[in-house]
Amino acid sequence: MTVLAAADVSKAYGDTVALDGVSLSVDAGEVFALVGPNGAGKTTLVRALTGTIDVDGDVSLFGGAPGDANRERIGLLPQEFDPPARLTPRELLAYYGGLYDDHRPIDPLLADLGVADAADTYYENLSGGQKRRTCVAAALINDPGLLVIDEPTTGIDPAGRRQLWGLLADLAAGGTTILLTTHYMAEAEHLADRVGLLADGELVAVDEPGSLIATHGGENILLLDGVTDDVSGLLDRATTQVDGRLTVRNVEPAEIGRIVEALDEHGVEYDALTWREPDLEDVYLALAGDEEGAVAAADGPIDAPLDSVAGSGEP
Repeated sequence: MTVLAAADVSKAYGDTVALDGVSLSVDAGEVFALVGPNGAGKTTLVRALTGTIDVDGDVSLFGGAPGDANRERIGLLPQEFDPPARLTPRELLAYYGGLYDDHRPIDPLLADLGVADAADTYYENLSGGQKRRTCVAAALINDPGLLVIDEPTTGIDPAGRRQLWGLLADLAAGGTTILLTTHYMAEAEHLADRVGLLADGELVAVDEPGSLIATHGGENILLLDGVTDDVSGLLDRATTQVDGRLTVRNVEPAEIGRIVEALDEHGVEYDALTWREPDLEDVYLALAGDEEGAVAAADGPIDAPLDSVAGSGEP
């Protein structure tokens, strides 16, 4: 079942084109990550898919017009979400849960997000990571069929990030559809079934992370730092040498020993050696280039508050 779909969607703000003929679909239980430079159109596309702005082209949500969708089936967490500071996580979840006909039990949800020990602490006194995890819990209080989340692990430490990744993976395994935006390429690579890369309002690539890396990521490379000798022509492969860093391209693990032996034979010294495979960040850099901020005036954080989905105001 297709939960979200866009066909030839375009949106302009005056002379600035935020989206230019974007088409995609997201199936039930899929984790779909949108990545791209600031101002590339990610937020505008999310707003289009969730029916909070009008666009040219066709958009469907749960098989119908976004405006006709049951909002209780949707959980939305913007990056900039600032709940009342003098409520505790337990009180916040009780409030947001009260906006729905039914909601998940509060204490188990706080435990799932690692906030149980701070359940009765004022929000303003929580750490940055605890605040973000509380906000994620608020977006999940109605047990949504679709979770839309902007930069899910902003401000969360590595251990908390892994915990949240595990929770999101479990939600997807249980049938929840997740649409997330992120600047953290390791997050998209770890979580997403498919990744869509937006650049200058266009969806320039959509595929599984591994396929994107294989197609666009480039070569394996060997990096040697602290090389002061000129090694031009010394190795039978492409190399570059800048400011003491020697980059040897297209190197498989089995070839590292032979390269090191060749350098040793010629008395080439170095301080450190690193071999790395391409990753999703290499794909990002290859396809998005230096377009960061190209249309920033037309795009920004998802700013619809959680309770706009339920049509209610702040407490």
